[in-house]
Amino acid sequence: MSPPDDDTLRDASAERFLRLVQAKRRGTLKVYLGLAAGVGKTYRMLQEAQDLHQHGVHVLLGYVETHHRAETVAQLGPVPLLPRKHIFYKGRALEEMDMEGIEQQRPQVVIVDELAHSNVPGSRHEKRWQDVEYLVQQGISVITAVNVQHLESLHDQVLKITGTDVTERVPDRLLQLADEVVNVDLTVGELRRRLEEGKIYDPGKVPTALANFFQAENLLQLRRLAVREVAQLLGRQVETGAGGAPAVLAARCNDDRLLACINSNDRAAKEIIRKTSRLADRFSAAAWYVLYVQTGPETADRIGLATQRHLLRNLQLATELGAQILRVKDDDIVGAITRVAAEKNATLLVCGITSDKGLWGQISRRGVTNDLLRAVARSNQDLDIYLVTY
Repeated sequence: MSPPDDDTLRDASAERFLRLVQAKRRGTLKVYLGLAAGVGKTYRMLQEAQDLHQHGVHVLLGYVETHHRAETVAQLGPVPLLPRKHIFYKGRALEEMDMEGIEQQRPQVVIVDELAHSNVPGSRHEKRWQDVEYLVQQGISVITAVNVQHLESLHDQVLKITGTDVTERVPDRLLQLADEVVNVDLTVGELRRRLEEGKIYDPGKVPTALANFFQAENLLQLRRLAVREVAQLLGRQVETGAGGAPAVLAARCNDDRLLACINSNDRAAKEIIRKTSRLADRFSAAAWYVLYVQTGPETADRIGLATQRHLLRNLQLATELGAQILRVKDDDIVGAITRVAAEKNATLLVCGITSDKGLWGQISRRGVTNDLLRAVARSNQDLDIYLVTY
């Protein structure tokens, strides 16, 4: 028997998504995840929109960014395209997705491109992923797309791989809420070929892109991250028997509880929070916490406003990634950490340590981390420590 052709596979994909749409009161969420621009995420979304439209589904193109790529523009087809909303900001008229227009039309499915986009000030939400989250809550199903480098918990890894500080980011929980995540994969050679042929960026930008972000080694590592991300999401659904239900609704697999310990050091706190988020996801932890022990020298009237803002942003980041925030006032940092770990039945402490003078040199010196290692070793707690270097 001959293998199914592309049209048959697309038809089956559309029917499967349609069943999900009909089975739920909340909207369904489907995310196309790619390793970089140009792999074909928008192209695939528009193909699926056409398939659903042909099945009689009320589909609306809420926001599509073709980047003037001929292949993508050709896929716009018969599906209705919602005009963009104009918002005036600093004397300029800027275009954004028309949330009110989507709500008025109430489509069964809406296509929303550029998930990591930051909305123009004055929009209903600060981020487009918040728009998507809202639409799903309102019972409107969404198909959207994002590149792996925009996932919040991967920020530090992406920075090390590419040297690019990705400023527009999406909390991982949005992928965990998704009913379906599809990896839009392309070999590194094919992606670079598409770039060289002018199918991704204007010809004038190609040499710079090839020499920087689109280096073969960078793309290989980003591809690995994307494949791993989708595999972990799928594995969690299989292990919990989610069967298409949002992974967040599935019961956790074990009783691991992770406790991340941060201070007002901005860079260290971010890395610890993101690493703990990844560990909690990998372990399918029952819960994870972020603990900030405020000592006397760190009271609000004794630290600068910039430090306070960094701390608040980091606590907000932890909340977006799914942590529970714990704040304790105590000059005995080690005592506070071990006490909270016992109260929360933590199984893994995640702490930071600078690598400036060598890991073992830092551990052997007297300090909070050293004292914490000794305290845990002396205790009867079933507790391990994971050190994050920064």
